[in-house]
Amino acid sequence: MTDYCQELDRALAFTGAGHELPARARADQLIRIATRYLGEPATLDALDVGCGIGLTDREFRGRLGSLAGTDVSEAALETAARENPDVRYVRAERDRLPFEDGTFDFVFASSVVQIVPSADRPRFVSELARVTRPGGLAVVVEHNPYNPATRLVVRRFRSDEPIVMLPARETKRLLSSNGLVPVESGFFLLAPSRGTRLLWVERRLRRLPLAAQYYVAARNP
Repeated sequence: MTDYCQELDRALAFTGAGHELPARARADQLIRIATRYLGEPATLDALDVGCGIGLTDREFRGRLGSLAGTDVSEAALETAARENPDVRYVRAERDRLPFEDGTFDFVFASSVVQIVPSADRPRFVSELARVTRPGGLAVVVEHNPYNPATRLVVRRFRSDEPIVMLPARETKRLLSSNGLVPVESGFFLLAPSRGTRLLWVERRLRRLPLAAQYYVAARNP
């Protein structure tokens, strides 16, 4: 965990933020989306797909009914499990999630589609849909390729996997063509601060491609 966090901190250094900030911002955004479409988050069964070492999961403590995480890396899951003993972690195969159909109310994948080869992305999204209950929600969170600071962070970050960022419209198309119905999208992480006033501005501007990350939320009909 230390090496990954240090590398992320190095890539983010010019922004004045550390690895905790994007993890916290993602978790807060996901909780808002879940509340808006599914009700009280503490009643939901949730899944973090491509959870890595569980940085985002740490920010959900006490906020969800249950949380599971999955990744193809056994080493990453071992680290995640040490850091988040209340989360159930299960290793995934590259072409299939290790859960039955319709297991979860709320499924999310953060900065994962960008490292999935283009030809495999439809299969990945179809798996998100498969494990989401009817009426449940799947959310994809990705880096915004139109944000110059985001592009610089990605260039500075030494990744084991090639990172090919995709715009929100492409993510929306992937979801809608693989069994999910997009209901909302937006941009967040406008600046390396989470002050109340800045958050208010960020939410007012969420439809404009200005911030560092974006989300697309889709319903499983």
